[in-house]
Amino acid sequence: MDQRPGRCDDTYDATALLDARMAGRITRRQWLGVVPAGIVLGASGRLLVGDDTPSTATTLATERPAEFPGQPRELVKAIVGASHSNIDKVRELVTKRPALARASWDWGFGDWETALGAASHMGRCDIADLLMAHGARPNLFTLAMLGHLAAVRAFVEAMPGIQRTLGPHGITLLNHARAAQRQSSNSDAHRKRAMEVEEFLKSLGDADIEQANLAMTDKARQSFTGTYRFGSGPADSIEIGIHRRGMLTLKVGPDGDPRNLRRVGDHDFSPSGVDEVHIRFSMDGEQANRLTIHDPEPVIVARLAANGGD
Repeated sequence: MDQRPGRCDDTYDATALLDARMAGRITRRQWLGVVPAGIVLGASGRLLVGDDTPSTATTLATERPAEFPGQPRELVKAIVGASHSNIDKVRELVTKRPALARASWDWGFGDWETALGAASHMGRCDIADLLMAHGARPNLFTLAMLGHLAAVRAFVEAMPGIQRTLGPHGITLLNHARAAQRQSSNSDAHRKRAMEVEEFLKSLGDADIEQANLAMTDKARQSFTGTYRFGSGPADSIEIGIHRRGMLTLKVGPDGDPRNLRRVGDHDFSPSGVDEVHIRFSMDGEQANRLTIHDPEPVIVARLAANGGD
């Protein structure tokens, strides 16, 4: 009797099949003949499709990734992060998955940033060009960084006040034009065009209004720092720290991304780029002992952990 695995609609035991392949009892051709094309998992555990399928597989797919058919979250975050400064990584990612050029990532509380938005506020014309060549969608901030004065002027004339709109992390439109001038990788002609955009935006008088951030003493900063807990799980914590530039930072869980906090009141802070969210501290004398996150209604109450414990 032919003991080779079945083909097409024949049924088989997936575990036994895998064991047979790993033990060398069936050939690669026999293996590929029964594995449905494009539904195998690679060693990394991600879904592999079409030409992405390797010559051998570690296991048959039994369930789809949680975000499928959305793009893998780790790749979305990677492309947006790399688009700030790492053109080689951006090229690697968009060459393999061109749609990542349009990716957008929420750094926290609704501080959304596209890959092109990251390149734009960093003044990286080269990365912006690469992303747009793969389908990224330019907007007003990109145009300002690229030095397209006529287009920026047309935006402002068509939508008076648009110059006050803030970009990712609360970065102003005018600062996008300034960023292009600071990048040594940009040509002299590009920097000159960006300077012309900057001069136009400065003439408007309100294209560079920074978000509020009240001054704090070192003692005041220290009064808010510490680990606050809102549950018993390992990720149910909020760490309030101090950025190297002196701003408070907020990180949710051990693997979270620290977000800069702007001081908007005595004990009231907002994440950079998100005016609508407030982190309000309750005080016990000169030390904060509780924080409440409002978005805009209260969503989390966390208490300062005693001596780093629960």
